[in-house]
Amino acid sequence: MTLHVRFAPSPTGRLHVGNARMALMNWLYARRHAGAFTLRLDDTDATRSDPALEQAIRDDLRWLGLDWDAEFNQSARLDAYDAAAERLKAAGRLYPCYETPEELENRRRRQRRMGRPPRYDRAALDLTAADIARLEAEGRRPHWRFRLDDTVVAWTDLVRGDLHVDTASVSDPVLIRADGTYLYTLPSVVDDMDSGVTHIIRGEDHITNTGVQMAIFRALGATPPDFAHLPLLSDAGGEDLSKRSGGGTLQEMRDDGIEPQALADLLVHPGGEDRDPPLRVRDLAADFELPVSGGAPRFDRNRLEHLNGRVLHKLPRDAVADRLAALGCGDAGEAFWHAVRPNLTRLADAADWYAIVFRPITPPAPADEDEA
Repeated sequence: MTLHVRFAPSPTGRLHVGNARMALMNWLYARRHAGAFTLRLDDTDATRSDPALEQAIRDDLRWLGLDWDAEFNQSARLDAYDAAAERLKAAGRLYPCYETPEELENRRRRQRRMGRPPRYDRAALDLTAADIARLEAEGRRPHWRFRLDDTVVAWTDLVRGDLHVDTASVSDPVLIRADGTYLYTLPSVVDDMDSGVTHIIRGEDHITNTGVQMAIFRALGATPPDFAHLPLLSDAGGEDLSKRSGGGTLQEMRDDGIEPQALADLLVHPGGEDRDPPLRVRDLAADFELPVSGGAPRFDRNRLEHLNGRVLHKLPRDAVADRLAALGCGDAGEAFWHAVRPNLTRLADAADWYAIVFRPITPPAPADEDEA
């Protein structure tokens, strides 16, 4: 069986470096093992998804040096999700609930006051046909929950080793909102089944979600893929970048003159080892292995600056010729490039060196004798 991974961003914002790291880890794992890499656009939230952001995601990934073997939008697969939902309903695993958000929050508060975990109490399973008719006559529409079987779901994680989730401690997850739209969980499982995804590589914040999704895979008669949960990227102070607006989008990196090879090398090797980044991002796949679980990898902006310079110091002129021309110094030859590149931390700095070397320098006006 061909190894198959996917990267599944939502087109509701620009990719930041935390997203880029997950995309890169999946892509390198696929390329290292001669597997397939799919770009899946999770756009079931029609109110927030934006086609312009879809294209921005593609542009960001291509800038980083990534390509993909297949691409699809979840919005084109609603019939498949409907069919899976009907199977779960027929099996008694998907059931309607009529509580309002306010009612659910009040129950959670009561549970906390009593020292209990805020787990859904499955009150909807006790509703009679008359109860449901009355609630619907009031104008209520159900959201739909997947009934967990209250067992321990265990797996051997490719990064963290033996893991388990006790589903008896987890609320039955909502799979379908009251307006009929799908949350992430069910479409993701159906897509992974239909696409033949063999490995899911994502952040450790999904561990509980993995236990739930494995239960849904099995309820739909499928064997779950292998999972790998990576530590989340943090900044130099240890704060989760994915929760910060200042984590840095790929567009910001590009606008700031960061070379994709430097960023990719930092995301794969965040430990600070002294190394020259490869001149092609795909060369990182040659010896790529999933990182050993440990502390959160740090996104060190100072180290990124250092790596950026090291990339530029190795690049041949042909690799930057078009960009030099855009800076107004395209007529400078090999000798100029080899002379200035050891002094660069950004390619844009070459324009300053071009002015020094090739443009006339106006000497300062002599000081007025009366001022001397």
